[in-house]
Amino acid sequence: MAAMLEVVNSGPLSTLQDLGRRGRMKYGVPPSGALDQEALAVANLLAENPEGAVGIEITYGNFSVRALAPVVLACAGAWASVSVDSIAVSPWTTLSVMPGEIVSVGAPAWGVQVYLAVRGGIAAPLVMGSASTCTRAALGGIDGQGRALRAGDLIATPDRPSPSPSPGPGHVPSLLAASTVTARAAAALAKRQAAFARAHSPAAASARCPVAIRVVMGPQDDHFTDGGRRTLVTEEFTLTSKADRMGLRFEGPAIEHSRGADIISDGMPRGAVQVPGDGKPIIMLADRQTTGGYPKIACVARVDLDLLAHLRPGDRVRFAALPAEEAHESLIHEQAASRASGRALRILIDGIEHVVTVCELQ
Repeated sequence: MAAMLEVVNSGPLSTLQDLGRRGRMKYGVPPSGALDQEALAVANLLAENPEGAVGIEITYGNFSVRALAPVVLACAGAWASVSVDSIAVSPWTTLSVMPGEIVSVGAPAWGVQVYLAVRGGIAAPLVMGSASTCTRAALGGIDGQGRALRAGDLIATPDRPSPSPSPGPGHVPSLLAASTVTARAAAALAKRQAAFARAHSPAAASARCPVAIRVVMGPQDDHFTDGGRRTLVTEEFTLTSKADRMGLRFEGPAIEHSRGADIISDGMPRGAVQVPGDGKPIIMLADRQTTGGYPKIACVARVDLDLLAHLRPGDRVRFAALPAEEAHESLIHEQAASRASGRALRILIDGIEHVVTVCELQ
């Protein structure tokens, strides 16, 4: 293995993540993995890696690394300033870094999770088929035991040939057609900007600008009254400070149960909207427990799951119910739009349609 980077500042929380441990929940092992899977995939594609390669998930920025060898990096996810030796460079693109140079990721202007990919991938021990860090379960990560990154850690690439870095930032990937990668990056960025730019603008404190999150009702929505189901989809909810990689706890009007708040424990999918006895919803994320005994009134549609990675305490959300068929169609539409150069991407956020033309960047 060749050491490529040294962590100078790890920020509030930085971990190694891939797309998670599949098929292990039956053993009580959470899947973990990147909270924003699309952003990890985009960063990897820009760096000419497979979509699911191990990357660095940086929570709230304030992260920096020193290059120990010539290396190509790529950032995606939350909108944060990126600099090389204090010289600003564009996020959501690739950059070539020379030995001794320091790459810094600042605090995001909007969103939470920033993903840093290293061309050639990141070497880390696989635990149950994944290098994803789960600090709660002491699994994965740089040491295989669930440790987050800290200053002094060395980031290495696996022992295999990898492309040499190009001479300057803005390198266009050759693994896939440039138009495909840039269109996907532009579409992913457009969706996040539409969802969060208003919510995190200076005027947001006095404006009503909740983030719209689409959900599919069930599987236990029959455990709630008609009024309780209406509350979920007509009222606003505010994210509390109890938010981490395990889940997001919201404040708002109580969602009324019809027959108590306990069920026989069953499986817990990512994005499940669980409602305990106090009637306040909790959305489960990557490091969630694998089963739960509170009824799930709804599950976040896959098309909006990645947006959950960027909600901050104090953010307001509104849930919009979709039939399962419409949720599937929405996902298919956005996947197609994100891969087609020159097409318009239409995103409905809080009743307002945002139209972004996806084009190839020169």
